[in-house]
Amino acid sequence: MPATTIDDPQSPCQKICRLSANGNVCTGCGRTLDEIAEWSEMSPDQRRAVIQAAERRRVEGFTL
Repeated sequence: MPATTIDDPQSPCQKICRLSANGNVCTGCGRTLDEIAEWSEMSPDQRRAVIQAAERRRVEGFTL
């Protein structure tokens, strides 16, 4: 795995890849399928925004 810094947030993947009941969100990390697919192309700011959104989804119960 490549080294990351504060400026390059690490993937929130928990290695528990299961989809929510509606099939839109990974219940392990809280990211949407699009966010997971696009992660490697995202800027550090975009990654931080995804991490924040994913955490909100996990708290709120994975609804989209």
